[in-house]
Amino acid sequence: MTLAETFPEITRKREPLAPYTHLRIGGPAEFFVQPRSVEELRRVLGFCTANKVPLRMLGGGFNLLVRDDPIAGAVVRLNGPAFEAIEVRGKTIRAAGGAALFDLIGTAVQGGLAGLETLIGIRGSVGGSVRCNVGDRAGEIGSAVRRVAVLTEAGTDQIRTRDELNFGDHSSDLDEPVILWVEFELQPEAPEAILKRMRRTWIVRKATEPLSFQSAVRMFRNPPGTTAAALIDRAEASKSRVGNAEISDRNGNYVVAHPGTTAKDIVKLLELVQASVEARTGVVLHRELNLW
Repeated sequence: MTLAETFPEITRKREPLAPYTHLRIGGPAEFFVQPRSVEELRRVLGFCTANKVPLRMLGGGFNLLVRDDPIAGAVVRLNGPAFEAIEVRGKTIRAAGGAALFDLIGTAVQGGLAGLETLIGIRGSVGGSVRCNVGDRAGEIGSAVRRVAVLTEAGTDQIRTRDELNFGDHSSDLDEPVILWVEFELQPEAPEAILKRMRRTWIVRKATEPLSFQSAVRMFRNPPGTTAAALIDRAEASKSRVGNAEISDRNGNYVVAHPGTTAKDIVKLLELVQASVEARTGVVLHRELNLW
């Protein structure tokens, strides 16, 4: 039996993925699954493992480029109350992996808890944000993580403590398919002071990113000691364009997808920029954008 036959109430066949991504680009999923509970999710994972069905987890779709061709296997999207709850417990906040990072930050500020406000303006789900350790010099989300509950391919629960986790530049060693929830340890502070710091971060971040109405994503990780944007400027690749995809004139490390852009346009543009930077500076840029 197929996924659609086994889980007919939560599975759709050949579902277009473009509407679920920030870039609004991408082909259909063979099976698109939206579990309603953790137990249902556990059974879906078990089915995929037992039947060797390729499995991909779709978060907020903000750091994702889906190719134009159909995606084989199952794409699982976590949304709804079972995967979006946020709970304050004294100095800690437990947020489900599917909750929006924006909602987590808002809950922390309202509760007078500091440590996440410098992430304002970064889009994504809590699980995806922790997995990618989002942030910048103002602060990274990994520094506030206390515990993470994950679901393995076999459908078993595990809790990983801070001592068992490793966070790097826009990376972590969280490689389990599902992050169920994350517990953050924060510091009490007057909400007015947190808000002031948050507004300052918002202004700085928005001044160095593409305009809010543009569909744009970061392309590369920052190499040690410099930024990808600076290297792209040095290589004179900041004016590059392929089809309807072009480099942002506000930040050279962002690709802007104008109407009509295809995934192939963006992939070719990334390859062009990588080649230009390596030829002019000797530095190999590593892609930050997740490509399916």
